[in-house]
Amino acid sequence: MDIRGMLSGDVAALTEAIIACESVSGDEAALADAVESALGDLGGLSLHRDGDTIIARTETGASQRIFLAGHLDTVPLPTTPGSRGTVPPSWEQAEGADVLYGRGATDMKGGVAVQLKLADDVAAHLASGGSLDRDITWVFYDHEEVEASKSGLGRVLDSVPELLDGEFAVLLEPTHGVVEGGCNGTCRFEVTIPGVAAHSGRAWMGENAIHGTAELLRVLSDYAPQTITVEGLDYREGLNAVRIRGGVAGNVIPDSTVVEINYRFAPDKTEEQAHAHVREVLAEAGISEDQQKVTDSSAAARPGLDHPAAKAFIAAVGGEPMPKYGWTDVARFSARGVPAVNFGPGDPLLAHSDDEHVTAQALRDCHTALHRWLLGG
Repeated sequence: MDIRGMLSGDVAALTEAIIACESVSGDEAALADAVESALGDLGGLSLHRDGDTIIARTETGASQRIFLAGHLDTVPLPTTPGSRGTVPPSWEQAEGADVLYGRGATDMKGGVAVQLKLADDVAAHLASGGSLDRDITWVFYDHEEVEASKSGLGRVLDSVPELLDGEFAVLLEPTHGVVEGGCNGTCRFEVTIPGVAAHSGRAWMGENAIHGTAELLRVLSDYAPQTITVEGLDYREGLNAVRIRGGVAGNVIPDSTVVEINYRFAPDKTEEQAHAHVREVLAEAGISEDQQKVTDSSAAARPGLDHPAAKAFIAAVGGEPMPKYGWTDVARFSARGVPAVNFGPGDPLLAHSDDEHVTAQALRDCHTALHRWLLGG
């Protein structure tokens, strides 16, 4: 894949090319190679690669440094027949708008395309003798859509944290072109329900572990999630069973079933408080602590919109800030004391959907807003 000649062109066409390079989590290498090659052709940038994470930095000596960050990976391709949010991408006309369908159109290859085009803008600006008020670091990273322990951004924070020192960060996650502050945290539990195996023709000799999930599923179904206001933004929580596995054959009473549970918690809670809340709910279902384990956990991030850098960003791009309901890597920057917001093209409600899409105009509008913030005009 070669996108080197596309960075100075239409950001919508660039997005199409990036979507066409399939990059489900764990298979980001081809896209990372293309990004590295394209950035390497630009002047005024220093490059660092760690696995399939690419970091590009201006080094003008400005007194501040900001970040533009986005992940290269997507969730798996849809399996529903007729799904349009897949690879290769396709264009359609809807209500007079050019609409691009494809996996990652919103989450978040549209944002990655905007990042790349902005890198080309900045390189051209510097080449023509222009200056920067703030140095810029672009981060394109792998493994965001899987468990936190595999994150390329987390890996760089562990190995070369000095590359991510700065004053303010923008994650180009889909936000419908408005600032979304902070993010919910997320944790996953696995709950094991024991049973006793038996031949299904003599079921009374066993204990069905799948049937044993009934009380747990009832408690989760009856659970009433909260909406919690943090620094003026309303964060909606959620506690749900997201996966269940059990059984070995069609004629065997299952002796074990595992239910995976995901809790999305507001930024008024620490991870420890979130875990304690899940355990309280599990206790209501009669689940003991030795039946449960935490398999993944990531902290929430408070909005931080009162920070001067965030205020200046909101003033530059406009719009009324909203909360981010999903988890994003603003939390990693926030944990390091770097204020961070989400701002990117596309409707976040379409992320991971079978008909994932973004309009060409949304891509162009996002690029224009960020160009205005970085370079004026």
